[in-house]
Amino acid sequence: MNPSLAEQEKTQAALSSVIAAVGLTTFKIIVGVLTGSLGILAEAAHSGLDLVAALVTFLAVRLAGKPADQEHPYGHGKIENLSALFETLLLLITCAWIIYEAIQRLFVKPVEVDASIWAFVVMAVSIVVDFTRSRILARAAKKHRSQALEADALHFSTDIWSSTVVIFGLIGVVLAERLAPLKFLRNADSVAALGVAVIVVYVSLQLGKRTVQALLDSAPEGLAEKIQTTVEALPGVTDCHHVRVRASGPHVFVDVHVLVDGNQALSQAHALTEVIEQTIQVIAPGADVTVHPEPVEPPIDPGI
Repeated sequence: MNPSLAEQEKTQAALSSVIAAVGLTTFKIIVGVLTGSLGILAEAAHSGLDLVAALVTFLAVRLAGKPADQEHPYGHGKIENLSALFETLLLLITCAWIIYEAIQRLFVKPVEVDASIWAFVVMAVSIVVDFTRSRILARAAKKHRSQALEADALHFSTDIWSSTVVIFGLIGVVLAERLAPLKFLRNADSVAALGVAVIVVYVSLQLGKRTVQALLDSAPEGLAEKIQTTVEALPGVTDCHHVRVRASGPHVFVDVHVLVDGNQALSQAHALTEVIEQTIQVIAPGADVTVHPEPVEPPIDPGI
C-alpha cells in the first residue's frame, strides 16, 4: 500500500476515536451528575482520559509517520510506543481515583444514586460506541501494524466490559429500592465502580508490559528463530546467525549474517542477499532488512 494512503487511513481511524471520546465523555458527565451515580462518573472520568489518550494517539500516529532523517535514522516509530506508555499512566491514575471514591462511598460518606432510565441509556450508548470504534481501530492496527492503534482498540474493547459492570451495578440499586430483601444491593454502584477499576488495572498492566518491551527493543517473540530457520533453508545459504530484530512503532528492522560461497561472483552474492531480503519480508511484511554476507570456502572433495 502507498505509505501516504496508509498514514491517511491510520489518521482517520485515530480521529474517529477522538470524536467518539468527546461525545461519550460529555454524555456521561451530564448523566452522572444528574443521577449521582459513581459508576457513571467513574466511567465519565475514564472516558475523559480516553479522550486525552485518543488525542495523544492521533498526534503520535501523525508524527510516527514522518520519514527517517539524520537525527532519527530508524524513523519516528517509537513515538507510537511512547503514546501507549502515556495511555497506560493515564489509566492507572483513573484507577486510583475510582478506588478512592468507591471506598469513600462504601465506608465514609454514602451517596444516594438515582438509577434512572438515563443512567441505563448512557451506558448502553457507551457500549455501542466503544464496540464500533474498537473494531475500526483493531482493523486499522492489524492492517498497518500500529501498536498505538492496537492499544486504543484493546482499551476500548475493555471499556465494553467495564460499562457492562456499571449496568449490573445500577440494576442492583434498582432492586434494592424495590425489594426489601435485597437492600444489601444499595451499594452495588460503588462495588461496580471497583469492578471497573480492577478491569482497567489489568488492561493497564498488560499494555504497560508490551509498551516497555517495545521501548527496550525486545524482539517480537519467536520471530528471530523463524527468520533463522527460513533463511538457512534457502539454496546457497550455509548458515544464518547473529539475527537481530527490533520494532519501532509499526516498523520492524531485521539484521542477519549469512555464510555463503566465497568463490562466487559479487553479483551472485548480491542477488542471493536480495532473495534473502524478500524471504524475510514475507515473514515480516514491510521489514527493513539488512543482510551481511560472509564468505565460506566450499568443502574440499577428497577425491581431488
